[in-house]
Amino acid sequence: MTTNVPQVQFTPEGVVLPEESEILQGVQADIDQAFGGGVNPQLSTPQGQLAQSQTAIIGNKNDQIAEISNQVDPDTSDGRWQDGIGRIYFIERISASGTVVTGTCGGKVGTVVPAGSMAEDTSGYQYYSLTDATIGSGGVVDVDFQCSTTGPIACPAGSLAKIFRAQIGWDTISNKTAGTPGVDVEGRADFENRRRNSVAANAVNSPQSILANVLSVDNVLDAYVKDNDSNGDIIYGVTDFTIAKNSVCVSVAGGDPAAVSESIWKKKSLGCSYTGNTSYTVQDRDGYEAPYPEYIVSWLTPTASAVFFNVQISASDLLPYDVQDSIKQAIVSAFNGQDGGSRARICSTIYAGRYYAGVSAVDSNVNILSITIGLSATSLGTSLAFGIDQRPTLSPEDITVELVGV
Repeated sequence: MTTNVPQVQFTPEGVVLPEESEILQGVQADIDQAFGGGVNPQLSTPQGQLAQSQTAIIGNKNDQIAEISNQVDPDTSDGRWQDGIGRIYFIERISASGTVVTGTCGGKVGTVVPAGSMAEDTSGYQYYSLTDATIGSGGVVDVDFQCSTTGPIACPAGSLAKIFRAQIGWDTISNKTAGTPGVDVEGRADFENRRRNSVAANAVNSPQSILANVLSVDNVLDAYVKDNDSNGDIIYGVTDFTIAKNSVCVSVAGGDPAAVSESIWKKKSLGCSYTGNTSYTVQDRDGYEAPYPEYIVSWLTPTASAVFFNVQISASDLLPYDVQDSIKQAIVSAFNGQDGGSRARICSTIYAGRYYAGVSAVDSNVNILSITIGLSATSLGTSLAFGIDQRPTLSPEDITVELVGV
């Protein structure tokens, strides 16, 4: 028996679904034919109710077919389907990692604060330092700490305030800027970004191969690689960062120093130098007996750069009482990529337009007048670029939401 219901079409442009109004007309025509014609088409009749139910069932299955078709495309796949695509490239979704925050350690000049030193924030979360650090002539040194508890745990400025395990010569700990929140499990956008970069993971001697290898290291939140193959220093990015001649600059946020250095060393070119402020000694144990050849690998630990937002919305009595807090949370969520989109990254440019959808979704009565961003509350614009030596961070305290009367 033939049917009057229009079919799903598979075209070179993708799947095309019929409108549900067209499906309803087809179902009604089938029912009319089945009963010999002359059936009352009104939707309030029993046959009309049956036609609507069948239309809903067919429409739902059509939507599922479209969803399956979209899951085959790496740009739109997610969940288990995205994991399957990742395995084609021999990559797995990265597990949860902890928040990274730059702590300022104060104390006696010359005191070494070793990697793994513990600090605690005002909420009771514990953080461990990622690299060795020596307190300088000014009595302080900045070093990155990573939260031992995974997930997007907020660490606002000034909240990392307690040394968890006392050490002679190390007296104080604080953070001038908010931390870069960790992640629960690698999200859809970040996983796809890493999959794209992973096609170079099996290569060597290229920035792409280094980047893919570094991003696969546990607890690495972000990375960026720039190669300078010229015989002179170059100035790179909006911060005019100097990259030394014949060197590679690998900017990395988070991760164990031993694993980060190993991932860089295995992929960089022979004889290539490094530009960076963090170092670790790698031993080459492949094909050698002790004593093993040793290589000092350096990379750049980017400075935490606080971002400021100003949001202006039209004042209205219809707005919920907590609209300002809700808008702040929506912006933080988008900034960290928790809304399914891309997050603010090292050496990237973020645009105010990225945040309109999240703010508008807070409430149907929210009417946005403007969203501006900047590195200070007094210098704001519609976009903001970061250098290779900058790691974007955001604290709710740095978001201003204004209700403007019209």
